[in-house]
Amino acid sequence: MSAITDIPQVRTLLLTDLVDSTALVERLGDTVAATLFRAHDRIVLELQQRWRGRLIDRSDGLLLIFERPIDGLGFALDYVRGLRDLGREHKQTLQARAGLHVGEVLVWENSVDAVRLGAKSLEVEGLAKPLAGRLMALARPGQILLSATAEPLAHRAARELGERGELLVWKSYGRWRFKGVPEAQEIFEVGEPGLAPLRMPSHTPKAWRDLPLWRRPVALAAETLLLAGLALSGWFLTRPQPAIAFTERDWVVVGDLRNLTGDPRLDDSLEQAFRISLEQSRYVNVLSDLKVRETLQRMQKKADAQVDRAAGSEIALRDGARALLLPTVAEVGGRLRVSAEVIDPRTQTTVYAVTADGKGIESALGSIDDVTDQLREKLGEAMQNVQKTSVPLPNVATPSLDALKAFAVARNMASTTGDREQTLGLYRRALQLDPQFALAHADIARFYASNGEVARSLEEWRKALAIPQRLSPQEKLGIELMVMQHDGPDQYFRKADQYLALYPDDYRTIGRLATNTWHQRNDFRAAEALVRRTLVPQYERVALSHDTVGTYLLAQEKYDAALIEYRKARDLGLSAYAEYYARAFDVRGQHAEADKVYMASTSGRDGWKGEAAVVTWLDRGQPADAAKAAQAWASKADADGDALESLRARAAIASLAVLSGEGDASAAVRDLLAALDAKGAEAEAIYPPVAVELRLYAGLLAGSRDDRAGVDAALRRTQDSAVVRDYPTVGQLQQVVLAEQERLAGKPQAAIARLSPLAKRDTALVAVHWALMRAAQASGDKLAAKAQAEWLATHRGRVFVEATTAEVLRFFNIAVSGEAIRNRARTGG
Repeated sequence: MSAITDIPQVRTLLLTDLVDSTALVERLGDTVAATLFRAHDRIVLELQQRWRGRLIDRSDGLLLIFERPIDGLGFALDYVRGLRDLGREHKQTLQARAGLHVGEVLVWENSVDAVRLGAKSLEVEGLAKPLAGRLMALARPGQILLSATAEPLAHRAARELGERGELLVWKSYGRWRFKGVPEAQEIFEVGEPGLAPLRMPSHTPKAWRDLPLWRRPVALAAETLLLAGLALSGWFLTRPQPAIAFTERDWVVVGDLRNLTGDPRLDDSLEQAFRISLEQSRYVNVLSDLKVRETLQRMQKKADAQVDRAAGSEIALRDGARALLLPTVAEVGGRLRVSAEVIDPRTQTTVYAVTADGKGIESALGSIDDVTDQLREKLGEAMQNVQKTSVPLPNVATPSLDALKAFAVARNMASTTGDREQTLGLYRRALQLDPQFALAHADIARFYASNGEVARSLEEWRKALAIPQRLSPQEKLGIELMVMQHDGPDQYFRKADQYLALYPDDYRTIGRLATNTWHQRNDFRAAEALVRRTLVPQYERVALSHDTVGTYLLAQEKYDAALIEYRKARDLGLSAYAEYYARAFDVRGQHAEADKVYMASTSGRDGWKGEAAVVTWLDRGQPADAAKAAQAWASKADADGDALESLRARAAIASLAVLSGEGDASAAVRDLLAALDAKGAEAEAIYPPVAVELRLYAGLLAGSRDDRAGVDAALRRTQDSAVVRDYPTVGQLQQVVLAEQERLAGKPQAAIARLSPLAKRDTALVAVHWALMRAAQASGDKLAAKAQAEWLATHRGRVFVEATTAEVLRFFNIAVSGEAIRNRARTGG
């Protein structure tokens, strides 16, 4: 037997039970029942493959494990529908109960000998398993019940189910008690109208609703009489107090802190501390300082204008915030008092105020924690949640007011002037004063990342994580996500789902998740759905979100819709990131208009340069100019010591030599491979999949010139790499190179069989369609080859936008698409 791993894994468990299966066998007889169950098993097998599930156990029901809740839900929904259709064929009513839960489990493989003796191949144990079983047992026939852990994760991803996901009904049935489970659990149902019961489950001996005492039948009768007697007199004795209709995840604006002490150390430091303390809440959302400054500019005020009662109220109304908070610090009766007013932005009146007093300046941070805790409770957050999620400011930030002052000034400078040396100098000063200031490392990492310095930002993220006791739970999870972007995507996507279940309004994280969905999964529809969640007035980068939506629409060939989004972004003030906006004109051959919008952006003031220039001249049939741009790009990358950009530039040079005849193809590919040997490890330290993708890309170029030895070498160098398994786009690229190997070996039908399933997916690489076209040509299937050539000629948005992990396939895509267009023009169709 194999040993049980001691590391729990978060997985989705689905338990189902076929209703009245024993009675069904009795009615049908063994022979007919066996035929029906064989058909049932075929449905289960097909759904397992479709939804990437593993069957752990089965008898009258099924136990399956999935990586993601949406996959488990997709299986359950299709299983309910499949049972209905199977029952109609056999003139029977077939229904199942289903319970879906996400939790930690221990998973282990049994040995071959144990399986031979009757053991299951895979074992799953853990508390998540009986809870899924309790949900399943509680469900009515045809009902799918979800735990409170599974529901938000599945609900958020429901768009991945297509149109059906928009028609689903989601219902909460409150908190329930399960026998053997110590804590009450909230349960949910999801189903399709007409198929699902969509009714409250019935109590069972092992499950009952967790009703408060006052809602139980005997208490209700007494309370009704009492309330009737008190209602009328209570109306006259009470008057409603000023209040704000604040609900969970509503937004607040934090105004400028008024420092009445005269001590300059408190000016910036306490305002930043107030934000850090309040931002720990999962109940209250705080409008970012960047968004506040951006809105001030839209109000035609200076970005550093004071956010007082009047200005803060207007910001709140413009950006959909429910309240304005105005903090103050003052000396009162020899004590340091920190206070905060809650302002109704509609009337600019104070709804209520909270205060905390302390002795001396060293009490300020503790008083801020006290004030923000009071605010959270008054805004409606449960006190137990406040206590559970609040980490004292000296622990989550710094006990040093001087360090906090340097940090606050650095953060303000980073978001305004962006002066590199001054900003980094102030952050380093904060770290000199407090070497354990983890948030300072995190901010330095963000600053490096915003300037494209990936290796340095990664180093700072890791320094922050090395001081976990000085990070809030949200900050720690967020930094872990930033680091995990450079590891396998499956782990990253799971962690992102868990993070966003806790912090669903972290729009920056949603935007990064969308970008990773684009680069690592080539799934533009899912990426678009994600980034549309950030099109809200509270997000400081909403203009960039519109631009990004435009790019995902461009990749789906929705050119007019893309242009609408790009124009919205410019109307909101976005002045950079114009390359893809230009491509929305290039796809239609409107190159002058493309140049116009690109040159009007901050990124295009000096004309087409670097990668953008290579793409532009290659697409416009000027390969010599593209080759010059690629050489200039490589020279600059080498001078900057940027290994990753140097490798990508050499991939562009090799692409132009092989696909457009600009240079010695053999020498250019050799140069790329030599650079990979020299710099691959350095690039992999920043982003692990780069070297493997570039080797496979060299194999793709070899296949395009019928260089069988080059194809074999690329496959040999990458065959044992975990990157191929872990990164979907790299895995697809390997399949393309394998298909080229089969074509060159005289086995085009094998290549077609390999690629055809991939080509049917929306996430298929452009190279998949190209290789399928080549295989069809080699097999003599002119019709199939023409269909793929037509795809290459018409999917111009995908050709430009497809990025993958190393972002080099664009050169290949543009070359082969251009060739398909020229061939179509020559042949007249």
